Amino acid sequence: MNRRRFVTLDVFTGRRLAGNPLAVVLDAQGLDAAAMQAVAGEFNLSETVFVLPPAEPRHRARLRIFTPGRELPFAGHPTVGAAVLLALQDPTGGDARAFGLEEEIGTVPCVVETLADGSGGRARFRLPLLPEYLGPGPEPEALAALVGLQPGDIATGRHRPSRHGVGPRFTCVPVASVAALDAARPAQAPAPEDGLYLYTPDPEGPPGGWRVRMFAPNFGVPEDPATGAAASAFAGVLMQFETLGEGTHDVAIRQGQAMGRPSEIALQLTVESGALRAVEIGGAAVIVSEGTLHV
Repeated sequence: MNRRRFVTLDVFTGRRLAGNPLAVVLDAQGLDAAAMQAVAGEFNLSETVFVLPPAEPRHRARLRIFTPGRELPFAGHPTVGAAVLLALQDPTGGDARAFGLEEEIGTVPCVVETLADGSGGRARFRLPLLPEYLGPGPEPEALAALVGLQPGDIATGRHRPSRHGVGPRFTCVPVASVAALDAARPAQAPAPEDGLYLYTPDPEGPPGGWRVRMFAPNFGVPEDPATGAAASAFAGVLMQFETLGEGTHDVAIRQGQAMGRPSEIALQLTVESGALRAVEIGGAAVIVSEGTLHV
């Protein structure tokens, strides 16, 4: 039996017991996929990330990411949380560090600023791939039935249901108001393989901000408090339905309020010659617990 260190963090928040909980298993060498999946089921958080030596020595680490139900090629809150933790464990890097994390979708470049007291920090990463448009979403009547809403609650302004992905795939569902968003319930009927990403303009956040919820029963996650991969895919939604001019656009996304786990995700899009050229995701993370796995 091996002893393996683990740390849990709350991600996309600067305070404990908010945001999206994450387990990071250090010293993960020797664990096969089945063992990693079992450990992820034991933690039973939306994601557990396993830290392995990188294939390229110039990178900081290789990550494997599991929900309670499956492995993911990429996810946002494991990337942010692992980046902050690995930066905190590097005594030579100062308060700011830049490094690459190897994930299945490619090498993810990260920039991290850590807190002086070692309790957490803030990370920003750039996607190695741009969001992919996967086609229109189901009809509003079908989507409304999935999440306990009325068909009139689906769609807002120019927006229509659509499918986008960056690794994990999401059916992105515009809803008419924050009240409708709060009234939605995790899928009440057989759900699509995609995660269901519900969104509406945020009247209480910064201008141009959005309130969102994400249901993913087929990932083993009935509802997620903060979903960086879905926010990454949402960049494709904004390019499709919003009028974005040239340059950099910063978008505030709030998630988790309905679960009592408020989260804040910073999405940045760069538009050049009318096309999406880059997507970055940022957020804070704070350490909650540390321990040892006997597996």
